[in-house]
Amino acid sequence: MFYRKKSFKALVLFVAIILCAFIFVPFAASAEAEGLYLGGFPAGFVLSTTKVEVVGICEVLTERGTCSPARDAGIQTGDVIDKINGEEVNKTSDINELIAREYKKYEVEVLRGSERLTLPITPAKDLASGGKRIGVLVKDSINGVGTVTYIDKTNNKFASLGHPITDGVNRVLQINGGTVYNSLIYDVKKGVRGTPGELRGAFESSVIGQAEVNCSCGVYGKLTENFNCSNLIKISKASLDEVSIGTAYIYSTVYGKEAETYKISIVKVDKNNKDNRNFVIKVEDKRLIEKTGGIVQGMSGSPIVQNGKLIGAVTHVFINDPTRGYGIGIDKMLNSY
Repeated sequence: MFYRKKSFKALVLFVAIILCAFIFVPFAASAEAEGLYLGGFPAGFVLSTTKVEVVGICEVLTERGTCSPARDAGIQTGDVIDKINGEEVNKTSDINELIAREYKKYEVEVLRGSERLTLPITPAKDLASGGKRIGVLVKDSINGVGTVTYIDKTNNKFASLGHPITDGVNRVLQINGGTVYNSLIYDVKKGVRGTPGELRGAFESSVIGQAEVNCSCGVYGKLTENFNCSNLIKISKASLDEVSIGTAYIYSTVYGKEAETYKISIVKVDKNNKDNRNFVIKVEDKRLIEKTGGIVQGMSGSPIVQNGKLIGAVTHVFINDPTRGYGIGIDKMLNSY
């Protein structure tokens, strides 16, 4: 449950609030033996995506007055601009570059939910700049708050979230990198039956590392060179075969920057779940229930520990019972990057 930020104004510490890929390496054993550290602390994510989403339609001021080519063409807020005249659009600057070319006609391909639409459009010449414009406000990045699961100091890497960041139709977002900042949790919206809660956090200026991958098991990246593990707990991992029904603990931060330990129960273990829902967990700790109502958005990635070993991470909450949720096995996370 990656909590997406609804505003990027609070860049006071550096930024503020919000709100769930892809490579194999043979490092899991050495990471466990030499440099695996427990996470549980919050992180602020600013990730560059490979899609350009329309967040607003605007007017273009021309010699003949104002007009909106995008509106006239039928482009809507929420559309993803995929191609212009057959050329891929992967970042905001691609739009200006392609529109600046001299074509007899222009066509914009947009993704609208599960539909792909081809819309003829006539760019307008902007009076101020002299360049051609189509009148859209777009974004090519996403930002939010989540939780770091572990630090692999041996290989200078980190893992977080335990699940992918997805788009509006539940597709895994491809990313072009990004920056992961230390974060401070300053408020929580409690979860209730039918409505998930959420952590609210502010980004700090200090950097945890650079995001490289968003995949089915979480967001991974390279640690900054001066990352300090001295205050973290060094830990070994346990496979799903070692996990038992019964008491376990999650490490999570629901206020400030320091992780606390909360008691949970492992209710079910499913080693072969295709959606990486390897555990069903239930929050037993009254302190956490009082603070958050149970599992809330922003806690995804919180490490799960049983018998002193790291066994996985929290990923999802049950909508109708915020004290219950799912977790992913740690081997799946370690073997995904």
